[in-house]
Amino acid sequence: MEALDESTFSGLVQRHRHELRVHCYRMVGSFTDAEDLVQETLLRAWRKRDTLQGPATARAWLYRIATNTCLDFLDRAQRRPRPEGAAGSPERIPWLEPYPDLLLDRAAPHDAEPDATVIEKETIELAFLIAIQHLSPTQRAVLIMRDVLGWPASGTAGILGLSVSSVNSALPRARAALRSHLSPSRLEWAPAADPTEAERTLLHRYLALLDGPDTSAMAALLHEDIRVTMPMPQPCTSSSRPTLWVGRDTFAAALAEVLDRSAPGYLGQWRRQPTRANRQPAVAHYLRRPGDTRYRAQVLEVLGVTDGRITEITSFGPHLFAAFDLPTTC
Repeated sequence: MEALDESTFSGLVQRHRHELRVHCYRMVGSFTDAEDLVQETLLRAWRKRDTLQGPATARAWLYRIATNTCLDFLDRAQRRPRPEGAAGSPERIPWLEPYPDLLLDRAAPHDAEPDATVIEKETIELAFLIAIQHLSPTQRAVLIMRDVLGWPASGTAGILGLSVSSVNSALPRARAALRSHLSPSRLEWAPAADPTEAERTLLHRYLALLDGPDTSAMAALLHEDIRVTMPMPQPCTSSSRPTLWVGRDTFAAALAEVLDRSAPGYLGQWRRQPTRANRQPAVAHYLRRPGDTRYRAQVLEVLGVTDGRITEITSFGPHLFAAFDLPTTC
């Protein structure tokens, strides 16, 4: 096929841009890095545009370039989950970031490409993203191409430059590795419905109780083994490290320390705005410290909900508010 001019090339690839970003996000676990990798993918695609055989093959061609761009990145980065805290604590994924639902909606396939798995909840929620980070880059790519996107072994082999037998051999190992890092409630993933009314009600109750702490009522919303990670600013630096709370009572005590005006750890007044990330309920928190006149972006929480209770809260810093179309002050 004759090399495309810039206008034709742009029109051809832009329709796939959002789903390519989701693909890169699954591969690397970082929203920020995924955007950079999409940019690099499109640059590589432009340079290799004479290898595109025709518009009908553009999607597979772009996925090949994007996947190999991610594999090159992972080879350079040498990222590995690392232990945090005492023995038995979960491993840290320092680069993990949430993905705004408002951008996931843009990745929904066109009618001509009804591949809904691109944005299915169970393969984009944080529990899946965390588990898949423990796989080797090749295992990760094989699992995503075969089990998430539903590509055949031959197509996956072509994208990764492997033999079909190598792909078929890598897949069961990738599945076993994934299962070992998923909780029992996440061992199977299947198409999920839109957010239920019960989930929305749970989020609203959680927000209301944060505004007026009621320990017993809050306990009813939380699983007894809830796990909460929170980025805690370090003195004299702009960096932060995650603090882990495990258990309903531990988390409730930590909340009381921050929200109770008479407690030594009281920080100030809070405002909150519900949002969604990774097809999960999320909350943007703003803090007005004593003496300040503005509420400032503080933390973004993503809630894991199972059987009507909050089982996990994963928190992130305020640098991600812009991606969620949220103001940094209010």
